[in-house]
Amino acid sequence: MSYTHNEIDKKWQEAWQKAGCFRAVEDPSKPKYYALDMFPYPSGAGLHVGHLASYTPTDIVARFKRAKGFQVLHPMGYDAFGLPAEQYAIQTGIHPAETTRTAIENFRRQLTSFGYSFDWGREISTCEPEYYRWTQFIFLKLFERGLAYQKEVPVNWCPALRTVLANEEVVDGKSERGGHPVVRVPMKQWMLKITDYAERLLEGLERIDWPERAKEGQRHWIGKSIGARVEFTIHDRAEKLEVFTTRPDTIYGVTFMVLAPEHPLVATFTSAAQKTAVENYVQNSARKSEVERKAATSKTGVWTGGFALNPLNGVQIPVWIADYVLMDYGTGAIMAVPGHDTRDFEFATQFKLPVLRVIKSDQDLPFEGEGQLMNSSDLNGLSKTEAIAKITAQLEAKGLGQSQVQYKLRDWLFSRQRYWGEPFPIVHINGVPRGVDPSELPVLLPQVADYEPTEKGEPPLARVKAFVNYTDPRTGETGRRDTDTMPGSAGSSWYFLRYTDPHNRQEPFAFAAQKYWMPVDLYVGGSEHTVGHLLYARFWQKVLFDAGLVTHDEPILKLAHQGTVMGPDGQRMSKSRGNVVNPDDVRTEYGADATRMYVSFLGPFDKDKPWSTTGIAGVRRFLDRVWRLGASDFATEIPDSLDRMLHKTIKKVGDDYEALSFNTAISAMMILVNEMYSVKAPSKAALKTLTQLLAPLAPHLAEEMWQQLGGEDFVSLAPWPSYDPARITDDVISMGVQINGKTRATIELSPTASESDALSLAQAQNSVKNALDGKTVVKVIYKPSKILNIIVK
Repeated sequence: MSYTHNEIDKKWQEAWQKAGCFRAVEDPSKPKYYALDMFPYPSGAGLHVGHLASYTPTDIVARFKRAKGFQVLHPMGYDAFGLPAEQYAIQTGIHPAETTRTAIENFRRQLTSFGYSFDWGREISTCEPEYYRWTQFIFLKLFERGLAYQKEVPVNWCPALRTVLANEEVVDGKSERGGHPVVRVPMKQWMLKITDYAERLLEGLERIDWPERAKEGQRHWIGKSIGARVEFTIHDRAEKLEVFTTRPDTIYGVTFMVLAPEHPLVATFTSAAQKTAVENYVQNSARKSEVERKAATSKTGVWTGGFALNPLNGVQIPVWIADYVLMDYGTGAIMAVPGHDTRDFEFATQFKLPVLRVIKSDQDLPFEGEGQLMNSSDLNGLSKTEAIAKITAQLEAKGLGQSQVQYKLRDWLFSRQRYWGEPFPIVHINGVPRGVDPSELPVLLPQVADYEPTEKGEPPLARVKAFVNYTDPRTGETGRRDTDTMPGSAGSSWYFLRYTDPHNRQEPFAFAAQKYWMPVDLYVGGSEHTVGHLLYARFWQKVLFDAGLVTHDEPILKLAHQGTVMGPDGQRMSKSRGNVVNPDDVRTEYGADATRMYVSFLGPFDKDKPWSTTGIAGVRRFLDRVWRLGASDFATEIPDSLDRMLHKTIKKVGDDYEALSFNTAISAMMILVNEMYSVKAPSKAALKTLTQLLAPLAPHLAEEMWQQLGGEDFVSLAPWPSYDPARITDDVISMGVQINGKTRATIELSPTASESDALSLAQAQNSVKNALDGKTVVKVIYKPSKILNIIVK
């Protein structure tokens, strides 16, 4: 007998909505729990099963925490600005707002159909003016605090898309979206000074419960280095070439220097004989994306024909340019010590440049370890630490260097030359950028006739004169609005705060609301956002904390990365492979609960796992077995064996929900159901408890059975069942008896039995008697409840 899942699913989804079961309510007398999913980009394709692997775990935890007495905030919204909708608009002429609205309606329908317990009254969309008004407000806070500025920087320009792309949007020298070629060109852009928060972003990682790979990913991206800034002089010139190095102790081993092709001193160093070669190399480098330059396995470069002077001994050092050195990291120049740096050694080998040893060791060069200095004048015989201290003091005394901490992290490029994004709340009056008054927010995104940037790369908004021309309503001054738009990561950098107070028209969120709900207790999403969204969100939160708008400087206490649901063939799902599983089809055939449970049962939460149609059919059969228990005869009392297992299962399932170990929680319930069938007539009380344990995973079936069993109100709101600690400990256990490590017998005893009692029981077994016959016991290893090992000779 199977349950009618489509009918039951719809029935309880409507009942929950009508009763407002999942509405988040602030109650200072109760603990709160904020369970959050990384909100989706509303694509026209709708949900895929990969979304379910993310949204189901948070829903299980949200439902469990409600049952445990927490006030739960479990919201949903849409990261709705972005390039795909704009590209579609360019192709079809349909406004991005229209396609986005249609996609959101489909997402909402799908999410509701799986029974996710979102508070739909808090739904947000980043492309709505009532939302991006406050994104603009926060940008003004950044601008006021000197954290937003304009600068001409080398950017990833995609001619086909006619827009600037962030580094993470460039893959192998091509745009992530569409695979179009990307080149590096200088362009004036808005930047955010995330570098001002580098140290605090590092420190905060020690206070949050995130996967170590996410923490390490951010540490590496921030890239803290402790070293020295050193100035190399240029013969007969006033300019100096500045470098940063973590090994100033190796300065006597410098045999060449390398500049980024964009370095402003390239022309200064370039000789007449090398001018053509240098100019050609610079042009070729401009065609490569930063990602390509970093990923290159072979080194390229050109000698400028010029020399710098070692600041300590005046030795002439040839200056090269090479595209593996980046202008926007450090100073855009390096001192190369090929004897003690692998990358420099490879370059020196390729171009037949000299290699010097300045650190003692028995190993071949390049040697990157530590040792005493040699061939280094008065540093000879010193250790690394001693040499760094001495050389830094000498450089400081000469005014040619000083100790310095540097970070690999660079300021956040925050401009896009495209349409579908938040307009900047900035006007340029007499060429000076100025923030508009907050009363003028939101700066609305105007209608445009052409969604594409101009051939010169000007944004589509630049064509809308009514938007561009600005008159200050307070002073009458005239100017022009900024026509760039913000990146898609703007709205997602603070959306978790808006959820705490989504209908506030006076401020982004009430201080009291964020104080109650923040920080996020559980955030589930992909690890691919480690150095993008997850870093930007932490940065904005710290800025808002400094501005006195929030009470916590870290927005997310616990982060969890879900594993990927692979196609039935074990490959990543994609249309081209033909292995995409449509969740609507699965739900229609097997039901929302079977789909939710199967996604949770596939394997450990954070591991990749392949989809299997036979697997979900098995989960559906289990739910049908549970359903049939409701139609069985009920015993008036719970048999002792079932009662003990019930208490153990309550504890096990609760612990597993807390630990996100959903697959093992399901296994425990399967064992319990088998036990219920074995006793022929389970009690109604035991079955009601089972529906409570099952409710976070299979809420529709659990609600239907709860109602049939006479449960009050909704099982989704029923208090979590308690267990008796005395009932989860077995009175008697089975334990193996080993002789010299080989199992000879099994005995039944109390889990707290003494060693002498265990030994007496063991020696009463014939197999043990025979094994001990004629032998001397030299040692007994006894671990209560686990093992008894008798060592004889």
